[in-house]
Amino acid sequence: MEDQLRPARQGGRLALVDMARGVAIVAMVVYHVSWDLAYVGFVDWDVARDPVWRGFAITIAATFLVIVGVSLVISDRRGVGARQRVRRVATIAAAAALVSISTYAMFPQAFVFFGILHMIAAGSILALPFVRAPLAVVIGAALLALGLPWVAAGDAFNAPALLPLGLATDVPPSNDYVPIFPWLAPVLAGVAIGRLLPERFGPAEPAAFGAPGRILATLGRWSLVIYLVHQPLLFGLLSGAAALVPPDAGRERARFVGGCEAECGRTQPDRALCTRFCACVADSLDGTGLFETRDGDPADGSLVAAAAGSCRRAVDVPFDSGATE
Repeated sequence: MEDQLRPARQGGRLALVDMARGVAIVAMVVYHVSWDLAYVGFVDWDVARDPVWRGFAITIAATFLVIVGVSLVISDRRGVGARQRVRRVATIAAAAALVSISTYAMFPQAFVFFGILHMIAAGSILALPFVRAPLAVVIGAALLALGLPWVAAGDAFNAPALLPLGLATDVPPSNDYVPIFPWLAPVLAGVAIGRLLPERFGPAEPAAFGAPGRILATLGRWSLVIYLVHQPLLFGLLSGAAALVPPDAGRERARFVGGCEAECGRTQPDRALCTRFCACVADSLDGTGLFETRDGDPADGSLVAAAAGSCRRAVDVPFDSGATE
């Protein structure tokens, strides 16, 4: 039993940490599959905005970041050198840059300029001074990081270079935005958890948990590769399938209305007004064939613009919503 409770050799991996990371990877893949299915129109789940789905995404991101904090403490206890730390952070930063470049090519209006990988790289650096700080200081810093966006946000932080801080009042759309504040908080929480854990905890090998443990630990060890590869692969496969399967006109109409209301809501606080406006636009487009295709035709833009202009007057929208552009 003594041997089972001893972590792997110095510099080795710890089964429970790899398994926890593996669980987070599985959850992330589930979320991305759901997002992709909704994006290509196979389902009408509002993955991007539904509170339950958003809570699921937040939990996944927080789990990854807590593991970052725990890992920093374990690495410090095992005497991991500065060179290894720099190499790890550089690898993650390079992967984050790749994500930014690839998402800009695919979604230039909502590319990932500071997502989960960016935050993991930044958190791995920013949390280092707290690895050996008094536990009260670590907890206090975590609470400060969590609450800072509520008390310090302002227009002065809207400059593009300052958006990673998370203190801006006007953030451009992004498919994954995980800024330093408040997301440094779970990293520091992980540091606190790691500090509270005994130096010897959990089996050293995932085999102690049977086949599920081995599978999860393997996924955890390859989490960065899985993160980079799975989404392009899934998105490509589902997009190809969507091109072959006829769309559901009712579902496409609902997606259009949902997107319209979301965009309208960015500039108009009156949700009822947005609902009336978007319903009017959708009604005007019924019978045009717009909802019978998933991606639409570029020429359909003039139909949408005409319907939007007419509905702004009919519903008396006091602004240029941009909801149907």
